[in-house]
Amino acid sequence: MANMFSIMLASATLITGIIWCYQRLEWLHAYRDKTVTDNIDNTKLVIVAKHVAGWVDNTASVFPLLLLVFVVRSFIYEPFQIPSASMMPTLLIGDFILVEKYAYGIKDPITQTTLINTGHPRRGDIAVFKYPLNPKLDYIKRVIGLQGDRITYDPMDNRLAVQPSCEGGQSCDKPFVVTYNNVQPSDFVQLFSHSGVSEGSNGLYQIPLSQNVPQNGIRLRARQETLGDVTHSILSVPGTREQVIYYYKQPGQPLAEWVVPAGHYFMMGDNRDNSADSRYWGFVQEKYLVGKAIGIWMSFEKQEGEWPTGVRFSRVGGIH
Repeated sequence: MANMFSIMLASATLITGIIWCYQRLEWLHAYRDKTVTDNIDNTKLVIVAKHVAGWVDNTASVFPLLLLVFVVRSFIYEPFQIPSASMMPTLLIGDFILVEKYAYGIKDPITQTTLINTGHPRRGDIAVFKYPLNPKLDYIKRVIGLQGDRITYDPMDNRLAVQPSCEGGQSCDKPFVVTYNNVQPSDFVQLFSHSGVSEGSNGLYQIPLSQNVPQNGIRLRARQETLGDVTHSILSVPGTREQVIYYYKQPGQPLAEWVVPAGHYFMMGDNRDNSADSRYWGFVQEKYLVGKAIGIWMSFEKQEGEWPTGVRFSRVGGIH
């Protein structure tokens, strides 16, 4: 949908631009005719203006605005809405974020070909990218591994180990520092629905620690994860058995261990037990990167697939 909107916006900008140029040429011809005959007044200009259809005039007037929107959205900043809980507690359902498009290169808005290289993701960045299994969809996750990194994940304790590569692709002796504090109960509660043969999530809600958890709910656990100089909160569901059998099995590597190929990145959600990420479908190619999330410009109180019930003004600002 995002790529389709880009195509529609580019097409609309092109069409209105052509009409805008046509209108200016009509005025230019009328001006030249006026300068040839000194005794002619502005009558011809008025006649020409009347002959230009009203829809042409109106369409041409939209071009400057469309051009501005096209340039800003394609190369500078683009707004996105958070539709799922995979990045909680950092990003909540209903958050509207601003993504810096030029952070990872200035790209052709249609083909996503990099035109100018302006930078690369860093560990800990929150990045928007095209879902590798369906590039029509936009995903948002945290950058965990860079090319050459060896990623090991302990699903029992939700712990990461990152072994960076050195010159020549050889592993460094010293691993990248990933630290954690003690697990604490969070104020997020996940409700579950029972259908007799299966159990499914029925939403995540903020319920203060001082209040009791509903009978069909589980209070999530929280801890601080530090990736180098980036510290953020992660969530996990107590008692959840990680579906390791569904992990992406990289050829030649043990289960739950991956080596990031050249030109690729390893992404994970902060809500570790509620995130479909690189653990399940593999790596993200550089060409699929859209940009870096830098701030929240609006936030609505809502659940996935439901209408907003309020506004969270306190969440407006930078992403931490």
